[in-house]
Amino acid sequence: MSQDSPAPARRHPTALWAVILVVLLPAVVLPLWVPLYDKTDPTLWGFPFFYWFQFAMILMSAVLTLLAFTLSRVADRRRGGSGR
Repeated sequence: MSQDSPAPARRHPTALWAVILVVLLPAVVLPLWVPLYDKTDPTLWGFPFFYWFQFAMILMSAVLTLLAFTLSRVADRRRGGSGR
């Protein structure tokens, strides 16, 4: 009879992981909400709102992703993982 190893203990998500989820949420939800940016006014340096808003979303998503990555490294260190 072989002995099965016990199931690994599940780690409960910490509040920091919930913050990471909230930080990443606008980068996913805002581009999917088309009526928000489906217009031409206001223009910025001659560019319609549709174009410069999408470019701003790229920059915002990059910043939010960097912030979420940094927070995940902190969460891993707190948990005792190897977050080099």
